Amino acid sequence: MKIPVGIPVFVAAAGTDPKFAKMVSRWLVSAGVWLLLASAVGLLEAFRLVDPEILADHAFLTFGRLRPVHTMTMLFGWASMALVGLMFYVVAKSAWLPMNNPLTRLELISSNAALWLVNIGVGVGAIALCTGDLSGGGEYRRYPWYCMAPIFAAIGIVGVVFYRIIARRRVGAVYISCWFAMAATFWVAVVVFMGYQTFWKTGLAWVIVDGFYIHNAVGMWFTPLAVGLTYYALPKLLNKPIYSYALGVLGFFTHLVFYTVIGTHHYIHTPLPLALQTTAVIFSVAMIVPVWASTGNFLMTMKGERLAISHSYSLPFIFVGVLGYGFASLQGSFESLRSVQETLHFTHYTVGHAHFAMYVFVTFLIWGCMYGLVPRMTGREPPILLVTLHFWLALAGIAVYVVGLCIGGQVQGESWVAGEPFMESVRKTLPHMVWRSVGGALMLVSHVFFFLALWRMRPGAFTMAFTPAKGG
Repeated sequence: MKIPVGIPVFVAAAGTDPKFAKMVSRWLVSAGVWLLLASAVGLLEAFRLVDPEILADHAFLTFGRLRPVHTMTMLFGWASMALVGLMFYVVAKSAWLPMNNPLTRLELISSNAALWLVNIGVGVGAIALCTGDLSGGGEYRRYPWYCMAPIFAAIGIVGVVFYRIIARRRVGAVYISCWFAMAATFWVAVVVFMGYQTFWKTGLAWVIVDGFYIHNAVGMWFTPLAVGLTYYALPKLLNKPIYSYALGVLGFFTHLVFYTVIGTHHYIHTPLPLALQTTAVIFSVAMIVPVWASTGNFLMTMKGERLAISHSYSLPFIFVGVLGYGFASLQGSFESLRSVQETLHFTHYTVGHAHFAMYVFVTFLIWGCMYGLVPRMTGREPPILLVTLHFWLALAGIAVYVVGLCIGGQVQGESWVAGEPFMESVRKTLPHMVWRSVGGALMLVSHVFFFLALWRMRPGAFTMAFTPAKGG
């Protein structure tokens, strides 16, 4: 009998090591705090695209300083910490380790140390950016090196801990979730190392590295962790095996082959070598294979489970995230084509696509996995009302946001192609910036409800569940 929700979660959580549960919860709560901060900063920036004079007299709150605070905090404070925190639990469970002692004392200390290193890096990075230290480089690597160094060290620690857990597994095969977890920590270490080198910061070489870093920071870190989490959480919540393990393997290896060289599609119609641009376009289209190998695998696993999804508070998030993975990637492949780039190059459309991918795909999968897995570890379920408000406000907000920006980007690009004055394109896109602000406001409110629900799922509740009643 399939029971996707409503099970007595304190029974599953009662045997979990409290120190392990608290460590994972600290990662997730830290991520939630950074999400609120980054969302508030992002909403302020959205308002400024409508009225540039908002708080314009404060140097540390200018658009050029706060915009990288928003993006870097979202990437490394929210998404990275949430994914890593959940992956600690998934890797330990996939390795069939006893949950009363999943980590050794050294691994537990190291995991907590990595947590503080990331928090320090993100916190100091936000301060550095607000005070005007923009020496970090290009997009998605705005942190100065002294802020990125602790985050880089934390990634290395997490990778070692993941490897040690998997090496102690009590099952012969390595589950696909563990493949993605181990690979992501190695891949992102290479990407960050290359992105922060200085010896190729010259001419077009730096532009090529910039494209490599931008895309692989997303595709070789956030994507494999989010997909790896889903390969564990979805079958677990549906109480059935994944549709095809072979499709998972196909998705893993084709992702590795195709994704690494597509970053240059951000620079179509530029002085970069034409062969490099063409290669990026070809492999961008080829990304349909790994993306839909996993997307199809997840959808086939959910086939016939409409009742389970409708009665769950976690599966709707995962369902939206899976669809976001498939269609955001199709949008990216379409956008890489030269004929499309002629109109959409450097417009708001790209911003809409980026939020479609990171929010509808990565963030919705994070939320679904949190709501589905954290209660099994802590013994405490979130209030249904908070989860419901969170889901619908977040979905409505990102829909308004993405549709508004994609339409606005099309209008903006057509204005440029027609040779109209630049300020005319600004005037035409102003209504779409208003919709961007409306969508961002809905998303921020939903994040408040999410954090309240996350706080209600903190560890310790399952001990209360076993407290004998008075007079019993």
